[in-house]
Amino acid sequence: MSNTRSRNPVARVLMGVLVFQLGLGALLILGDMQGLRLPSFGPSAPRLTEPVQPGDQRRTFRPDRDRPVTRPARDPGTLPDRLILTQSEGTTYRLEGGIKAGDAERIIGQLRNLTPTPETVILQSPGGSVQDALTLGRHLRSAGIKTQMLAGEFCYSACPYVLAAGTERMISEDASVGVHQHYFGENSFLPAAFAVEDIQRGQGEVMQYLNDMGIDPMVMTRALSTPPDEIYVLLPEELKAFGFIPPD
Repeated sequence: MSNTRSRNPVARVLMGVLVFQLGLGALLILGDMQGLRLPSFGPSAPRLTEPVQPGDQRRTFRPDRDRPVTRPARDPGTLPDRLILTQSEGTTYRLEGGIKAGDAERIIGQLRNLTPTPETVILQSPGGSVQDALTLGRHLRSAGIKTQMLAGEFCYSACPYVLAAGTERMISEDASVGVHQHYFGENSFLPAAFAVEDIQRGQGEVMQYLNDMGIDPMVMTRALSTPPDEIYVLLPEELKAFGFIPPD
C-alpha cells in the first residue's frame, strides 16, 4: 500500500507533463518544418531585484546581473562559475557557485576526503547542470549530509535539487529558493522531436528523484510554467507544502 501511495504523486505529475510536452512537441516540430519561432505572450517578468508576494513570484533570471532583494549576513562577492567547497566551521561546509558539467564528480571526491567529515553543507548557487545536481544530491543523501540555507542567500534552477537531498533541510525564511524549466540533453541542434524526447526523459528522472528525496513532485508544476529565462521564487508556505521544510 505504501509503495502505491509513494508512486501516485509521480504518476499524477507525469500525466500533466505528458500533456504539456505533447503540445510543446507539436509546436516545436511545426517550428522546425516551417522555420517558425514560438511567440512570446504577455509582459516580461519584473527583475529579480523586485520583492515577491503571493501570486507575483516570477522574475527575470539574470544571475550575472541581479540578485534577490535579501539582506545576507555576508557578501559572497561574485560567485564562482563552478562549485567551490570550503569549510565554514567544524563539520559545516559551504558549497557556492554555478553548477557545471563535471562538478558533481569533483565535489564528491572532495567530500569523501575531507577531515572532519562533513555533516552539513550550506548552499548558495544560481544553478546550472541538472544532471550534476542530481548526482551530487544522491551522494549527499547516501552520506547522511544535511543541507542548509542562510538568511539572505539564494538557491535557484538546479540548486534546489541539491537542497532537496539533505537528510535534514534547514532553510531560513529569508532565504530565496526558485525553480524554472530546464534544458535536457547535450545537443541543442537535435530535431525538435528528439529534443522533446530528451525533455520528457529528463523531467521523469527529476520527478522520480524528488519523490525519492521526500519532496512532492508537484513542485514541478511551478517549474514547468516558468521559462528558462525567468525564475519562480517559492514562498515559505510553498516550501513547507512541497516538503522542503517540515510543517510547524
